[in-house]
Amino acid sequence: MTPSLEQIQWPVRTERLRLRRLTEQDLEATWSYRKLPEVTQWITAGPHDFETYREQFLESGKIDLDVAVELQTPDGQLRLIGTVMVYIKDAWGQREIVEQTKSVEAELGWSFDPQFAGQGYASEAVLKVMEICFEDLGLRRVVAECFAANKPSVKLMERVGMRREASEKANSLHRSGAWMDSYAYALLADEWSAHRG
Repeated sequence: MTPSLEQIQWPVRTERLRLRRLTEQDLEATWSYRKLPEVTQWITAGPHDFETYREQFLESGKIDLDVAVELQTPDGQLRLIGTVMVYIKDAWGQREIVEQTKSVEAELGWSFDPQFAGQGYASEAVLKVMEICFEDLGLRRVVAECFAANKPSVKLMERVGMRREASEKANSLHRSGAWMDSYAYALLADEWSAHRG
């Protein structure tokens, strides 16, 4: 069976958070923080208006990649504070054994409401998603990339135990028009097991 987020029994809980699949009803909650300049400057798509955001949010298949991260408020309500993208993809392999490369790794990405920064919620959510990838879905590798100037993402990848595999010079075009450096991070399943052990 091809690994899929559909195989997971949602919602999934951590010590402080509730993770579930993102739905169309999360449109406005995600827009409320993704429109902020400090978030928009780093995410892949940063539309300037709600209608463009709605179109991109509802594009076929995109919503299926994201996990919603919720925090219980003091009054008992659940508030969406971020999302973690999980894109399950093929690894590279030589032609004769390419079938063994199918759906064996996940690319992760994230965006979080800066109002909740500095409290460890992003680390807690990403660690749980990594656990799902390695332990529930049986993936062999998890990867993530970011602009080198995106210090919060760099720190997050390092906090959750990912290893920097690449540093590329001026290879990524930012919406500001500047070519920026980027970093690539990864973790293998056996490294995850050793870290958790």
